[in-house]
Amino acid sequence: MTKSLKSLWGRFLFQDRGILPTKRLALFFLCLSVLFLLGSFWNISWIFVIFLNVIFFLLSFIDLLYSPKKTELHFRRSIPKEMERGLTYQVEILINNASNYPFYFRFVDGIPQSFKRDQFPFKGKLSGQTSGIATYETVAPVRGKYNIEKLYFRYKSTFGLWEKQVTLELKDELKVIPDLTETKSYLEDAQKFLLHEGIKIRKHLSGAGEFTKVRSFVVGDDPRKINWRQTAKLQEVMTNEYEPEHGKYVTILIDCGRMMGAELRETNRLEKAVEASLTVAAAALQKGDYVSILVFSRDIKVYVPPAKGIAHLQTILQAVYDVQVDQAESNYAAVFTYLQSLQKKRSFIMLFSDIRTFLYEESALIYLKRIRQRHYFLMIGIEDELIKKKIRLQPIDIEHAMVKSIAQQQMLMTKREKVKWEKQGLQMLEAKEDKLATVAVSQYIDIMNRGLL
Repeated sequence: MTKSLKSLWGRFLFQDRGILPTKRLALFFLCLSVLFLLGSFWNISWIFVIFLNVIFFLLSFIDLLYSPKKTELHFRRSIPKEMERGLTYQVEILINNASNYPFYFRFVDGIPQSFKRDQFPFKGKLSGQTSGIATYETVAPVRGKYNIEKLYFRYKSTFGLWEKQVTLELKDELKVIPDLTETKSYLEDAQKFLLHEGIKIRKHLSGAGEFTKVRSFVVGDDPRKINWRQTAKLQEVMTNEYEPEHGKYVTILIDCGRMMGAELRETNRLEKAVEASLTVAAAALQKGDYVSILVFSRDIKVYVPPAKGIAHLQTILQAVYDVQVDQAESNYAAVFTYLQSLQKKRSFIMLFSDIRTFLYEESALIYLKRIRQRHYFLMIGIEDELIKKKIRLQPIDIEHAMVKSIAQQQMLMTKREKVKWEKQGLQMLEAKEDKLATVAVSQYIDIMNRGLL
């Protein structure tokens, strides 16, 4: 295809500048051609027919005089700098018409192809000497950093015979971050967040942790925590209130290896692991603990040193928002060696990974035994819904019976391997994909309240 043909094709695809005929102009030419065809029965010469077509074609260009010049139109895009994955956001296009002519318009915004684009081309009308805002909705399904550079805009006058097209340079940069719905829900009300999933935060050990205050005794309080001095002084039963010690170290490991790209009902394992890790980080930071993040696959991809304070959550978010699955197997031995050299203080290590892959990494067991001597280790993965579905099959024929038998065998092998690892003091849990964050936060709170660190 020659350069001129590519340019012409680009105009029809909202990708170039110029003017284009409209359907109305084509309809007028069709009607005129029918009249000339009927007139041919009265011996009208073809020269006269061609002459009238050329005259009509030239007169149609007068329509362009009743539409704004390109220099009289001004545009601005208003789009969030950060968008959460999977949530709907509004994008506004401000159009300023400095001319006296109204016009009809349609446009295609240059957002990435992965974004929701079913509202394009967006259509509207704008009067002369006015400004208008065109609003459309979009959803970003894939995390990462994106650049939006262009807006493809077409407009025509009231007569609508010709349509002008302009490609505008409107540059914006945005980040698509993980879905923080569960994180925000926890920060608003931790107990409500967990109770919604049927899990209740356990109370810490009686008298364990840091003393916080003295308050009035209520039904259900432990009588062993009654403060007799204040009770005698105030003539009212008073009790001591304790909370878990602050300033503990929490290290979150996120696996980005090949198996974390396995698709789930809505997304993949890595997406759920990142969102759950952010919720755990928010819970720990809110309670005054130090949190560090380590993302790995074959090599170390991201490391955020430990720090406390809820502001540290933003540092973690900016570091992990665009991590992607690698097409390589995870190197657990390398990450545990690296972690052992970094984290000298006793900490709670929470690993988000694929448990079935991890169970057969015999080399990792040696390093984990060393880590277990100093740190508390917990691994969390997502249940394999496919295997559970196959186990529930009814053996109505030989094929179904074989599939069910193999699935049951896989489940038993996994349980057997988990028992072997748990005997070494390495805890492993699997959760449903929609409850991964809840289970992870519940385990963190339970471990802290029981004083296992």
